[in-house]
Amino acid sequence: MGIPEKIKAIKDEMHKTQINKATERHIGLLKAKLAKLTREQDESKQRKVGKVKGESFDVRRSGDATVVFIGFPSVGKSTLLNSLTNAKSKTAKYQFTTLTVVPGMMEHRSAKIQILDLPGIIEGASSGKGLGKRVLSVARNADLVLLVLDVFHPNHIVLRKELRNIGIRIDEQPPNVIVEKTSSGGIGVNTQVKLMKISENLIKDILRVYDINNARVIVREDVTDEQFIDVLEDRTYVRSLIVMNKIDLVNQDFINELQDKIKIDFIPISADSNINIEALKEAIFNTLNFIRIYMRPKNGKPDYDQPLITRNDSTVLAVCNKIHRNMKNEFRYAMVWGKSVKFGGQKVGMNHVLLDEDVLTIVKKL
Repeated sequence: MGIPEKIKAIKDEMHKTQINKATERHIGLLKAKLAKLTREQDESKQRKVGKVKGESFDVRRSGDATVVFIGFPSVGKSTLLNSLTNAKSKTAKYQFTTLTVVPGMMEHRSAKIQILDLPGIIEGASSGKGLGKRVLSVARNADLVLLVLDVFHPNHIVLRKELRNIGIRIDEQPPNVIVEKTSSGGIGVNTQVKLMKISENLIKDILRVYDINNARVIVREDVTDEQFIDVLEDRTYVRSLIVMNKIDLVNQDFINELQDKIKIDFIPISADSNINIEALKEAIFNTLNFIRIYMRPKNGKPDYDQPLITRNDSTVLAVCNKIHRNMKNEFRYAMVWGKSVKFGGQKVGMNHVLLDEDVLTIVKKL
């Protein structure tokens, strides 16, 4: 029996098995086997096909963060890219105008944010329909996903489903679970929560499905069987914003009714009429959780006009790496003025965590 037949057999068994307390361990094992087989099938297809001929979807990251557009054909992604950046993405009144990745650079509050316009996807994209897998895979390396919808076709659920099917978890946090393989000793499970949705025995059974017979497992929060499987599958976790385009074609009552219907927050815009574009830029900036660091040369004045943009919880080391990859080797100490220190000009090391609008001086070795 080949992998496709095994996958079908597992799906059929899951479909006919009633979910209750007595069957939850069996269902959990089936989910693990299905996830493992699905990954093996995808890896096998990639080896057979090799590198896809034609234009590549590999785009070199640049700027302070990368945002990708995910949406159906003809929702106005290319027009939106042109509104947000200086890109010249082709637009037209027919579907599938964009056939490859079109990059642009958005500048907002001193941040340079790379925006990637991708071809539209269709339902079933995660299983290979159209350019689906190539499009969706770009989101793996994104810092933020913009789900771009047409105000007349606001089906965000399909987009989320397609991203989930390819292993991308939108607006979720990675489970606080550690699995460390060991050379011997069997499987030891240390749970730091009193009540668990997943049993210790099921954890061990799932690990054995993945051929892990010796490991140390630390569970620091209550997780489901699917979340535990996600830890083993090394899923991608990305934040998202929903953009509802073409609001210039409807009135405010229509927008209010739409908000009540889909019961999820969205940013109403019109890329064509340039409505709420500045508000969208601000939402992107805030969702990326940036902080501004003002660099100060030794014995000089801080540069308040051009702050260095980095992510919240960044350390001095992260700033060094952002400036130059070899700077950490020349690092002696840093001096910080701002909310992250007790007094101005405090000496700190590379592991010091910076806060928004800190002033930073990096002192190199002599």
